[in-house]
Amino acid sequence: MKTANLSAMTPLLAVKLVMVAALWGGTFIAGKTLAQALPLMTAAFGRFFIASILLVIVAVKMEGKLPRLNRDQILLTAVLGFTGIFLYNICFFGALARIPAGRTSLFVSLTPIVTAILAGLIFSERLGMRRWVGIVIALLGAIVVITRGDLVGGITDISQSLGLGELMMLGAVFSWASYTLISRKVLETLSPIIATTYGTLWGFIFLSIGAIGEFKTIDWILLDWRVWTSVFYLGAFGTVLAFIWYYQGIQTVGPSRTAIFTNLVPAFGVLFSAILLGEPILISMIVGGVIAVLGVSLVNKK
Repeated sequence: MKTANLSAMTPLLAVKLVMVAALWGGTFIAGKTLAQALPLMTAAFGRFFIASILLVIVAVKMEGKLPRLNRDQILLTAVLGFTGIFLYNICFFGALARIPAGRTSLFVSLTPIVTAILAGLIFSERLGMRRWVGIVIALLGAIVVITRGDLVGGITDISQSLGLGELMMLGAVFSWASYTLISRKVLETLSPIIATTYGTLWGFIFLSIGAIGEFKTIDWILLDWRVWTSVFYLGAFGTVLAFIWYYQGIQTVGPSRTAIFTNLVPAFGVLFSAILLGEPILISMIVGGVIAVLGVSLVNKK
């Protein structure tokens, strides 16, 4: 397994990591297009059909071959596929089918917070006063976004603030946090690219089972170029290319400094949603997003 070579952050690497955040921000726009044109399972199936093929090619090129897994590795990578690929994408596309892409992207800022809390509960990691303060600040930012700035009225009538779309995106956040924590165990014996490839293949198998029943309900001839472009973007750029560049960051400067760049994902998501989809940018989204990023920075700060 490869370890991080903690070198200095080069300008080229910084640009790549900013591009990773931009590519992941773009997944909300492409995902919105698919969510409006295809059933949930089929939309996710298309994304990971492309990603699975490309990841296998990249994994073989980087590692020489795909190793044969033992029983424990098979089980753990299957759980990775179920949480981070299958459940996450059902919730991801389900949320995008119901609420604006920009609003959906802001929920991503909760992922490091949920991960830190679950790590404290499951692995008994001490969070410390600074990290708890960061968690509270980030949650405050999320509440501002969810309630659209009406903290008192929104919290009082939570049913109006938290619709099915918001609940599904919260499900996506918990799914990805679970995936991240399970990855710790998987990465004890597998490299990141191999773990991701097998997890993706498992997730693709789970999605295929659900998507098969949806195929006959789709009029494939009516799907325009935007749908097929979005499928390719999500699979090739939003999944494979972004992962390779993110992995290069982890190898060079370590996971903590690399993860900081993910704080840019909601900003790109909101920006692209406004430019490409014409969605309004609410003041509550900006304020809540900035507050959430500040809280996440406190949680991740070493």
